Amino acid sequence: MWKRHRRYTVDGTWDRILQSLLADANATGLISWIVSVDATINRAHQHATNITRPEQHTGGTVELQESGLFWS
Repeated sequence: MWKRHRRYTVDGTWDRILQSLLADANATGLISWIVSVDATINRAHQHATNITRPEQHTGGTVELQESGLFWS
């Protein structure tokens, strides 16, 4: 089964199937091509990384800053 999937991927069979399905759905009006773009930026907290930083860079030791809500 995996060999067939891989062969269909390499020779473009899956791409042709997808294009055919999209063309049929578009012809019957089943696809709405309206796109919504969101400009939200998500940033990780400085302690969310596993990279250690030198003490001289932070001006001291690194503190664990967690909300007190989790410890109540």
